Amino acid sequence: MTELESAVHHQQLKRFLEEDIGKGDITTEAIVAPSQRAAGTFLAKGSIVLAGVDIALEVFRLLDDDVTSEVSMGDGSILKDGDAPAILRGRARALLTGERVALNLLQRLSGIATLTRKFVDAVKGTGAEILDTRKTTPGLRTLEKYAVQVGGGRNHRLDLHDAILIKENHIRLAGGLSRALASARNLRTEAQLLEVEVTNMEELKEALQQSPDAILLDNMSPAGLRQMVAWARAHNSKTVLEASGGVTLANVREYAEAGPDWISVGALTHSAPSADISFEIEPITD
Repeated sequence: MTELESAVHHQQLKRFLEEDIGKGDITTEAIVAPSQRAAGTFLAKGSIVLAGVDIALEVFRLLDDDVTSEVSMGDGSILKDGDAPAILRGRARALLTGERVALNLLQRLSGIATLTRKFVDAVKGTGAEILDTRKTTPGLRTLEKYAVQVGGGRNHRLDLHDAILIKENHIRLAGGLSRALASARNLRTEAQLLEVEVTNMEELKEALQQSPDAILLDNMSPAGLRQMVAWARAHNSKTVLEASGGVTLANVREYAEAGPDWISVGALTHSAPSADISFEIEPITD
């Protein structure tokens, strides 16, 4: 994580805590003495690919400058039921107040990493790479895309300026696929990927004449995808071919064996179940 990314996440975490705490954690303040110290342990409940442990720890550091941590298993580690990747020690009030925000993030990011790893494992040996999409939680995109990387996946464009992806509505508004590609080519920079979405063989042939960097083969059956990939490979070996739409964990291997370079899966971020992780707090008595 770069220094800039760290600063951005620091500000995000402050906003998340402000949202959850409101005017104050009245339950904790009423029950727990300011001087009370405690130890908090993250515990995995099942098989999990861990992601976001440093983010979770930062939540507590924002509430207690003196909190200490012992991390025995970092991001990317595969946890089994009962594993304790990190233990914190600090003011009990800080551990209680930060618990929900820290757990929400750790569970969410670990869930994404765990699901991504399942997709990556499912296509192993085919040569296809698993990519995410922009179907992320508003405000959490950089964190969720980080979790995809932890799970072994690859990030598609981070935002609308990161690459040019011409989709069905763009083509319709531009008056055709070739027009859309020509207009986009005039605006793009060398660093920006130029990709266009196609839905049938006619569109594929038209797109290949324009030699974009990548072609998105959208909402096809594995058999239809195989036919399109074979035709494209025979006529243009340089264009990256991406498959998207209708891909599930049950059928992703079949899609991968059809021969695309990339398979983008929106479910990695919009449908990943949160990982089951608990945070157990015990008092420290000196």
